[in-house]
Amino acid sequence: MHRDSQRDCNCFNRRYFLKLASGATAAAFGGGSLFLAADARADALTKDLRDKLSPDQIIQAMKNGNARFRKGERKERNYLREQKVSVSGQYPAAALLSCIDSRAPAEVIMDLGIGDIFNCRVAGNVENADILGSLEFACKLAGAKVVLVMGHTACGAIKGAIDNAELGNLTGLLAKIKPAVQATAYTGERSAKNYAFVDAVARKNVEMTVADIRKDSPVLAELEARGNIKITGAMYNLETGAVEFFG
Repeated sequence: MHRDSQRDCNCFNRRYFLKLASGATAAAFGGGSLFLAADARADALTKDLRDKLSPDQIIQAMKNGNARFRKGERKERNYLREQKVSVSGQYPAAALLSCIDSRAPAEVIMDLGIGDIFNCRVAGNVENADILGSLEFACKLAGAKVVLVMGHTACGAIKGAIDNAELGNLTGLLAKIKPAVQATAYTGERSAKNYAFVDAVARKNVEMTVADIRKDSPVLAELEARGNIKITGAMYNLETGAVEFFG
């Protein structure tokens, strides 16, 4: 199979997992795409199917989905079938912490379906006790294997933190981003009008949030130390549609 064809295939589907379970895809783990199925239809993940994936394979699946999205070649899905199959239980592969921004819906930009991921969305993709509890549920109890913090370019919450904006409860939320503003090394204009600085702060905010998740959640830190999960970050570019994974 041609390498490009492998990279663009749909990762979350039954035929792939049946091949994986039988050992037919063992040779693929040495390099190239890890997701070899050609069938475009995808049922919701089952526990057995999800548990056969490693954290790195799940991240690769999201990369593949974003590559399809950028090419306008998203796979056809039967959402009604996914909905019906997932009624009896959910077994998502990853838990995302992403921004509330309407232009950055993770399931769309990574070509995912019903039941593939948990998605916590809050302005500025900041973490707090409620977010951490949700991520702990997703990984420790529900079995997700990746925690991905995803920021994006031209983030309004980042701009607000830079400008010291104040508005009701938003003031407290933006205060959680200000340490990233202060920690961002940047020699140019440090203002919300400078989009390069805004994006630099957004990246630093993701990096610091990943570190804070490890520090503030012994549950998740232990799972990662054991190799059960991977905690990492990403940035979504609103202009190009590309998701840059940090690791």
